[in-house]
Amino acid sequence: MSSIELPHAYGEPPLTARLRAAPEDFVVEEILGYEADGEGEHALLWVEKRGQNSDWVARELARFADVSPVGVGYAGSKDRHAVTRQTFSVQLAGKSDPDWSAFPHPEVKVLAAARHKRKLKRGALRGNRFVLVLRDVQGDRTAAEQVLRQIAARGVPNYFGEQRFGREGGNVAQARSMFGGRRVDRNTRSFLLSAARSHIFNSVLAARVERGAWDAPLDGEIWSLAGSRSWFGPEPFGEALAERLGRGDIHPSGPLWGQGEPPSAGDAGALEREVAAAHADLAEGLAAARMDQERRALRLLPKELRWRWLDDDALELSFELPAGAYATVVVRELAES
Repeated sequence: MSSIELPHAYGEPPLTARLRAAPEDFVVEEILGYEADGEGEHALLWVEKRGQNSDWVARELARFADVSPVGVGYAGSKDRHAVTRQTFSVQLAGKSDPDWSAFPHPEVKVLAAARHKRKLKRGALRGNRFVLVLRDVQGDRTAAEQVLRQIAARGVPNYFGEQRFGREGGNVAQARSMFGGRRVDRNTRSFLLSAARSHIFNSVLAARVERGAWDAPLDGEIWSLAGSRSWFGPEPFGEALAERLGRGDIHPSGPLWGQGEPPSAGDAGALEREVAAAHADLAEGLAAARMDQERRALRLLPKELRWRWLDDDALELSFELPAGAYATVVVRELAES
């Protein structure tokens, strides 16, 4: 199921626009949530890149510092067609810092460096800040601002973005081929397993959007705790849960499929099992790969959502998202590209 087929929470988007007309129109700044220790064998680097992916930058930092690529860490992959600022760690055991200002790629700048005791691990970040500019905007401004106010108040469905599924969604087809016996290397296997899980999750979320239940509970709901990977339930929905749902402390959740049965029950569990049965080859492949049943929030609440019209056909959006969320799923509720 591509993003084009995924239902929208607020009806058809009121605008059409171009996103990423230039890298400077898609600015991402990582939020680690902690500072460097000030000592240790790792250099913690604050890096700005333009038009390059994070893995390439990591390899080039290793080359420049004359260390093994495994000694370089970063918390999350950032968009290539963007201007992004993120942290990398470079292990310099027994070595002095090189002159980071002499890094030989003009599209990458080391903005700051400090020592740290630990290597950065994947996923070890709080979130990301985005500043996006939509160009060639056409449509109903009044309706667009109404949708933006709804997004600020209620959020958006927390779909996995197109990046997870590869060119023209091909990762899901490749996952099916892998489950059918095609051999792949370890890194490719990880990407394809993630794509298979994401496809089932998006399909469950799409069904709940169509029912109007992406930000409201179904019977047998499993609750995701905001800002963590923890979840609980099912339990009866009462005033206490309603209050926590209202202030964004908890969200309804959907399955990241794996072995065994999902913990959901009632209507929520029946829907999840129905969707998994419709994608039985993926669900069975994930179980055979010994993936665990995990959960992901169905609702995404952008923080500090702001917007301003730059001119007649350009709209700037700024907001903060938690780790693992996609800016493009916020934009898709507002504008088609």
